[in-house]
Amino acid sequence: MSEVNRRFLLNALKLFDVGLVFCSFGLAMFVVASAQGNVPLGQVLSMRVKLSNCAIFALALFLCHLIFALCGLYESRRFISKRQELYDVLRATSLAAISIAAISMFFSLSVVTTPRFLLFFWIYMTASVSVFRLLLRYWLASVRRNGHNLRHILILGTNERAIQFARKIAAAPEQGYRLVGFVDDDWHHLDDFKATGLPLVCGCAGIAEFLRGNVVDEVAIYLPLRSFYEHAAQMASVCKQHGIILRFDTDIFNLKITRPRVLESDGNVQIAASTSVVSEGWPFIFKRAIDITVSLLVLALLSPLLLVIALLVRFNSPGAVFFGQKRVGLNKRQFTMYKFRTMVPDAEKIQEELLHLNEMSGPVFKIKNDPRVTPIGRVLRKTSIDELPQLFNVLKGDMSLVGPRAMSVRDYECFNEDWQRRRFSVPPGITCLWQIRGRNSLPFEQWMELDMEYIDKWSIWLDLQILAQTIPAVLKGSGAA
Repeated sequence: MSEVNRRFLLNALKLFDVGLVFCSFGLAMFVVASAQGNVPLGQVLSMRVKLSNCAIFALALFLCHLIFALCGLYESRRFISKRQELYDVLRATSLAAISIAAISMFFSLSVVTTPRFLLFFWIYMTASVSVFRLLLRYWLASVRRNGHNLRHILILGTNERAIQFARKIAAAPEQGYRLVGFVDDDWHHLDDFKATGLPLVCGCAGIAEFLRGNVVDEVAIYLPLRSFYEHAAQMASVCKQHGIILRFDTDIFNLKITRPRVLESDGNVQIAASTSVVSEGWPFIFKRAIDITVSLLVLALLSPLLLVIALLVRFNSPGAVFFGQKRVGLNKRQFTMYKFRTMVPDAEKIQEELLHLNEMSGPVFKIKNDPRVTPIGRVLRKTSIDELPQLFNVLKGDMSLVGPRAMSVRDYECFNEDWQRRRFSVPPGITCLWQIRGRNSLPFEQWMELDMEYIDKWSIWLDLQILAQTIPAVLKGSGAA
């Protein structure tokens, strides 16, 4: 496909998406208006529309288009799975519905802010965009299987990773890649490569000549960069001269858990490899929005209870109502975490005298019947009510509702495995997998493994699941100390 045709189809896709959003909005408006008073279709269509409302609606459509673009719906989707495509659509339409709601609330558009309208709008928009994307995928796959819209790719290197990549694209003809061949010099495993029957078209010195006489859209570099840096750099220069797309495996350092992304600063392009998507980008913004909304709502609803607990703590034992302790947060940043005080004053100084009674493995200090805990403190700990002031830490941005538990500075300094410190690559949370799967009844090593599981499998849906399961876990009180 030529660049002109590609741009034409991409712009057509953008306009079609805007049309789907427009139709979803109109359909949701009609359904809500009809349900409110059995309004006939003709009367709905004859309603007067203000110019200001048209301007607001145009702004909303532009914002939806922008969100779709930021969610990657207009990037190349050849290597994206169907499941990932639907997830991206769901994320984009959800954010678009939330944005429409925010705009409507700001401009006091009462009809648009109703839960019924927003629900119908989100359902229609998600369903229509998803169905269209699936139909588009089916059509493009059919076109590519018939030999059209293909991209010819040349692979530089003949090692096992290069062979696996070639087999991957050969097994998925719907992605539209045609293997031109391999480029490599003689080396001790070249005979093993030739035994596979895959085509070796030339050596590294002949790639420029080969590109002059053959159709090549992309070159994928799979040379070991440490040993063949000069070869790879030379090939990159040749591809630049021919204007050919250069593709290379981001798993250069065998960091299989990382999520690569491209960064650009003052014209310099860099590749960033991150162990998590939790700490930045749209996922972080969405997670942060949930944190703020839920925290404010819970604090407002439980404010009378918080006042009563504060009075009980104050009169049950001498000392402050709140206990503040330095904790280690995102990327080792230290912050003060707040809880209702459940221990006697100077409890941290007394801890050194009780180290021999520690019941937890690893650097964490826990005693089931800690003599420092006050009578009211035992109740607060058993019910986890002592942790409610951490909602203020969430509002400040030091913590999240869901994430690995915030460690004290003392506990952090006792860590002896670097892989465990990856838990600090995401914001700490009030609740986590450890909280709902046993808490203090679990050994320290299993606790750390649960934190790694959370980071590797994180999604907004996982956060919502953990939040939902935290309530019964707290009521049950299993593992609480």
